[in-house]
This record gives sequence, C-alpha cells and structure tokens, in this order.
Amino acid sequence: MSGAPPFAVHAVRFASRPGVRGQHFLGHDERAGEPHPTAYYVWLAANADHVVLVDAGIDPARPVPIDGITFHRSPVEGLAELGIRPEQVDHVVLSHLHYDHTGTVAAFPAARYVVQRRELDYWTGPVAARIRREHWLVSGEDVGHLTGPARSRLDLVDGSAEVVPGLEVHHVGGHTAGMQVVRVRTAAGPVVLASDAAHFHENLTADHPPPILHSVPDVHAAFDRLVELAGDDGLVVPGHDPRVVEGAGSDVVRLA
Repeated sequence: MSGAPPFAVHAVRFASRPGVRGQHFLGHDERAGEPHPTAYYVWLAANADHVVLVDAGIDPARPVPIDGITFHRSPVEGLAELGIRPEQVDHVVLSHLHYDHTGTVAAFPAARYVVQRRELDYWTGPVAARIRREHWLVSGEDVGHLTGPARSRLDLVDGSAEVVPGLEVHHVGGHTAGMQVVRVRTAAGPVVLASDAAHFHENLTADHPPPILHSVPDVHAAFDRLVELAGDDGLVVPGHDPRVVEGAGSDVVRLA
C-alpha cells in the first residue's frame, strides 16, 4: 500500500439484536437453537488527509424489516462521539447495498460514494426483482438516493481500486453479487474490514458460510481473500460479531 499517512480505524456499534445460531450459519445442526447475538457496525478510517466512512448502517428513525433490533445510537451520533460531523466525511464506501449498510447514505452532503458496479447493476437490474427472498434486503429509498440526488458523487468500481492513498477496496462477491471489502493502512499493519464477507469470526475459523448469500463458492473464496489481504501482520474485522467491541467498555472502539 502507499506511503500516505497511516489511518486510525474505529468500529462504531450502533445497534444489536438477539438471535440463534440457525439464523446466522448455513445449514442446521444440533446447535441451531443456541443463542447467538448480532452487532451492527459502521467503521471510520481517518488520517490527516481523509475521513472515510465504511458502510452507513441503519437510520433508527425509519422502519426496519426485521424484529428485535435495539439501537444504541444512530451511526451519525456514533461518528459525533469521535468528533466527526457528517460534512467532514469525504468518502462513504458501501460494502454492499443491503438495508443495514446503506440507511444513512443521505446524511453525508460532501461524500463520494464508492460501490462496486456489479452490485448496483444487480439490485437495479431485472433479476433481483424476481427473487422473492431478496425483496426485503434492499432499501429502494437508499438506492434511489445513490442513483438520483447523489448520482454525480457516485463512483462505480470494477474489482480492486485505491479509493484514497492508503485505503483500497476489493471485490470478493459471495454474500452479494458485488460484495467488496476494505483494506486500510494503519501504523499497526493492514486492517481488513470484512463487513458481510465474514459476519462473525467463526465464519473464517470454521469455514462456515452465512445463510443469506449470492454464491456459496464465492463465499468460501472471499474467506480466503480476506486472509490474503490481511497478510501475516494484519487484522480481519468481521461485520456483525459482538466480540469486536466486547471487553472495551464502549460501543466506539479503536481497532488500530
């Protein structure tokens, strides 16, 4: 990665939800009914030159299509705890376009939005509309903002790209057609923000996919790519694992 000033990377847990293992791992076994909570995050990468938000979470003021979510704060309030105002964010990287990762896209008036082209093409094309299980996963309001009022600030990426010096996106697919992950240069080594390419640490350690996915083979390939991007001295941060902030005494935690 480039010689740009290293980033500080923070995880902001804005919500949580109880659940069971059978909701979070593909296939059911004797442990399917065991409790297995979910955390909801956005991530902030900032240095002297750039303020980059990875994913936009959920807007607590809007209805959500799943029961049991408890909000601790809004994503914007989480950024405020780090001293960041919405207008200071210069890029919003959207790992994918599921509702729980796009909910506050309209809150960042100066940001450029970074999305994989195949992700946008899938959700705005003819196929997703025909697949009933997909209907609840995407907010038409959020996608409409990206393709309407914010269209001049939308950067569509094909594959891998450097968003700003020291911060890259890489298409991995699997969870969605255009799922992308983010690798950030920090003083402690690379931090790879997996988002939903790996919801939990267990996805990687047990090679166990989630139940909501676009391609099973691509999910497994994405697991391998995450490890490759982190290298020997890097950190892979899963997208929904409560353990990311456990023991920190706060929902806003510096990762590196």
